[in-house]
Amino acid sequence: MQKLLLIILDGVPYGNWRRLFGNLEGWVASGEARVWRMRSVLPSTSACCYASIHTGLSPQVHRVTSNETIFRIEHPDIFSEVTKAGGLTGAVTHSFWSEFFNRHPFDYVRDIEYDEPGEGPISHGRFHTMTGYGHDNQMTPSDVDLFATLTRLCLVKGIDYGILHTCTLDSMGHRFGHDVTAMDNACCAMDAMLAPFIPKWRAAGYEVIVTADHGQSLRGHHGGASEDQQDFAFYYFGEAKGPDPGAILDQLALAPTILSRMGVPVPASMTAAPFLG
Repeated sequence: MQKLLLIILDGVPYGNWRRLFGNLEGWVASGEARVWRMRSVLPSTSACCYASIHTGLSPQVHRVTSNETIFRIEHPDIFSEVTKAGGLTGAVTHSFWSEFFNRHPFDYVRDIEYDEPGEGPISHGRFHTMTGYGHDNQMTPSDVDLFATLTRLCLVKGIDYGILHTCTLDSMGHRFGHDVTAMDNACCAMDAMLAPFIPKWRAAGYEVIVTADHGQSLRGHHGGASEDQQDFAFYYFGEAKGPDPGAILDQLALAPTILSRMGVPVPASMTAAPFLG
């Protein structure tokens, strides 16, 4: 089974990726990575996108239609299919991912660290809730801690598929907007913290995807249908061939693409065609 890591940096619009992530763009320039534009589902709200990323279904089908509609999704997803194929999965994410794909409701003590291979679709989980989040206090963990935690799951637990999700830049955007020095600096800091881990993951045999769940407007909003709210960059480190560089990738195709890259059967519910092959 080909190993793969999906890195989701929440709420980063396409222009910020291409303008401010110098390390990622340097790997594109050197040919070690490729980049495309991807477009989110509608509504381009966080929870809706999380559910679509992993199921390959639109919010109108999986029924997660806002950040307030949180429940255990019954459709096949990446975790369930990798586990069914005998692989180990790992998640270092917001607790919504645990509730959607492992068990609901989230229990702070029981679910904050989850190590139960064979019991749930997520073999190893390290979750955070951001309880108390608001305009004046982001309640987000340090991203380098999250990157290190995912790396430890790779090295110690031997996961085949892993996802990391961080809300730092989304929270910064909601607070400050995007045409500000604070956001420029935050994107630069994220790029610098992420960069040392990508060679480690590649050396450990993982293909790596770095992307977002949705974009954000200059005023720090998303949920609607404009390009700035929906569009973001999709960076791929791996050996597969992809579409024309000018293609706009469909977020619903991400789940079947990941499964096909890993050599895992794609369930019938995921109807979008994989774009890496």
